[in-house]
Amino acid sequence: MTEILDRAGFIRAQTRLLPVPHAPEISLHLAHEATELWQKTEDELGEIGLPPPFWAFAWAGGQALARYLLDHPALVVGKSVLDFASGSGLVAIAAAKAGALRVEACDIDAFAVAAMAVNAQANGVMVESRLENLIGCDEGWEVVLAGDVSYERDMAEAVTDWLEHLARRGALVLIGDPGRAYLAREKLESLAEYRIPVTRALEDCEIKKSEVWRFKGLLNASTGRGGDFDGVFSNPGPAKFGKTRK
Repeated sequence: MTEILDRAGFIRAQTRLLPVPHAPEISLHLAHEATELWQKTEDELGEIGLPPPFWAFAWAGGQALARYLLDHPALVVGKSVLDFASGSGLVAIAAAKAGALRVEACDIDAFAVAAMAVNAQANGVMVESRLENLIGCDEGWEVVLAGDVSYERDMAEAVTDWLEHLARRGALVLIGDPGRAYLAREKLESLAEYRIPVTRALEDCEIKKSEVWRFKGLLNASTGRGGDFDGVFSNPGPAKFGKTRK
């Protein structure tokens, strides 16, 4: 097995810098049908020491959450933000572009952490990338973001319990998810809905409905009121459906 030592160089070489379909203000290094990375099987990736490259795709939940932050910057302006299981760094970059004071992004894949840094640089923002599993930690973040984290039962349950704890102590917790199998719908309420252009090879469709969620009744729980977020959440207006961008 040949170990890849220059992860950033590998990412740049094996991807294309492309605008995110539902958040074109942001460009990411993504796998493309014309790139070699797209064609490799999981076994072939394992032979070169590369875990499945989830960081090389703009997943539906992350796109929805990024769009929501860009449209509602008051949610993060001047705040400390954590983007959990960040992958490409899409949501973290959106938070930084929206005016967050400090943005941290974590993942357990070293390639994802490298991708976050490469993508943040491409978008001219600062993101602190962390190679850590932060489930169970509380470092006082004011806003915690999580996109596409409900695809495995055990992980989804652990993440939901942790995020709910953070919401109860007063953090603003937002989840982007297209309704995957283990999303804790009974604990959540939808804030916005989008139709997201996705890759058929990954999602078995070209347009996927995705929503931004929060925990029911736990907005800014430490003060018992909406505070700066009243104007955003009290009258969200009609659900948003984005145009397909090709």
